[in-house]
Amino acid sequence: MTSRLNSVIDRRRLLQGTASVGGLSLFGLAGCATGSGRPRYDAIVPPLAPVRAHADRLFDITVCLRPFRAAGPRLDTEQVGDTLVVHNYGHGGSGWSLSWGSSTIAVGKAMASSPREVAVIGCGALGLTSAILAQRAGAKVTIYARDLLPQARSARATGSWTPSSRICLESVAGPGFATLWEQMARTSHKTYRNYLGLPGKPVEWTDRYNVSDISREEQRARRTPDPLGFAEYDHLIADLNPAPQLLPRGGTPFDAPFVYRSESMMFNIADYGHTLMTDFFAAGGEFRRTEFHTPAELGLLKEKVVINCPGYAARALWRDESIVPVRGQIAWLIPQGEVNYGVTYKNVSVLSRTDGIVVQAVEGGDMKGYKDDNETVDRAEADKAVATVAELYSRFRRG
Repeated sequence: MTSRLNSVIDRRRLLQGTASVGGLSLFGLAGCATGSGRPRYDAIVPPLAPVRAHADRLFDITVCLRPFRAAGPRLDTEQVGDTLVVHNYGHGGSGWSLSWGSSTIAVGKAMASSPREVAVIGCGALGLTSAILAQRAGAKVTIYARDLLPQARSARATGSWTPSSRICLESVAGPGFATLWEQMARTSHKTYRNYLGLPGKPVEWTDRYNVSDISREEQRARRTPDPLGFAEYDHLIADLNPAPQLLPRGGTPFDAPFVYRSESMMFNIADYGHTLMTDFFAAGGEFRRTEFHTPAELGLLKEKVVINCPGYAARALWRDESIVPVRGQIAWLIPQGEVNYGVTYKNVSVLSRTDGIVVQAVEGGDMKGYKDDNETVDRAEADKAVATVAELYSRFRRG
């Protein structure tokens, strides 16, 4: 890990060295600091349109249950009669982010005996990526699920690249899991490269702004301690995302002493999901609307290799009490095509997608929603989050 980090640091030093001549930064801009204090020349903020955060612009509120496992995703195999079942579930808040990497591992196990036909259980993030990868490996694939993606819990995700969000408890997963996680994260990140620039922008990079009255260091110091010990592995892939950049005071439309800009990948899930389903069906995939109640029912399928991706439903189907629900709610504001960034302010996260502006209360960090299986909409929570966003934009300086 040390050699990789040194390589990243050396590359960034090279970029910084070529960005200035005779001590003058490009474009004549004063350097602004990154989160680690390194100077940056690109302090210009592009024109930002304000989010129209009003309660009467809320057109939907959705709730999902993230399937958290303290030991990390389940990726082992078992026999159900004469059927090989490869498990691929329990990714917490990292399902979309790790899907290609996790599914690569699952499909590798499923295709070890070169089956001609493969069944996939579930039509969410893990189910669709497993199905597509199995097709690419030469199998005829049928997805068995109660719902297609638009009705599945995966469709209610925020759409951010968050590969270590509630992925495991470090003390339970053990030291070896970090290597596996990094493998999944890097495989997924590389695969998402193939979806950039497509019509509908299924995957894209966007700027994110952290707006606060206190510095990042103070924010970290005030953070409520995590009593469980959720793993934090992002340092292992630090080379994949630019470092956060502290922008000059007054250099943004946000009226706050500390504004940090970062860049992150995001998924416009309506477009991205449609792309995945189109690819699956175009390659000859089939869908059977089915609801399973016991594992024994999988042994009755005509396919004798099954990739099991039921998400939170695994708790009931497999009587797997290692799956813990983590409730998450999203308030949806009407889309604004002119808003192409995300912002975090006072424990509220805002992310503009093509299918709506996602507003989510995130106070409490990883413990928010933990062990809460209530999927009932909380209108008061949504209104409060939108009001916080409205407060931010009431002081927004229009250019």
